[in-house]
Amino acid sequence: MKPLADRECVPCTGDVAALSEEAREALHQELNHGWRVMEDHHLEKEYRFKNFREALDFTNQIGELAESVNHHPDIHLAWGKVNVQIWTHIVDGLTETDFVFAAKTDVIFQNL
Repeated sequence: MKPLADRECVPCTGDVAALSEEAREALHQELNHGWRVMEDHHLEKEYRFKNFREALDFTNQIGELAESVNHHPDIHLAWGKVNVQIWTHIVDGLTETDFVFAAKTDVIFQNL
């Protein structure tokens, strides 16, 4: 199977249920370190930067990815850090696309 970052983000139309605990855990194991499953509901990770400019540039790149795949995380930008929370709003929980988006976010960070 392809690595998460190489898979396509498929927008959810609400016709799938949130992932089971077993499926969540399997996908979570594929992510890089630092991602946490919060309250069995969303993924969260904090990225650290040297300054505000780097954090802002990263935030903008995540925003461009979000727009291109129509999957929009919650992003909190602060001096030297960016907190990203991801879940599928229409199912009020996690789907495979959330894990794919998280992996793509890590790739953006690695390529800065």
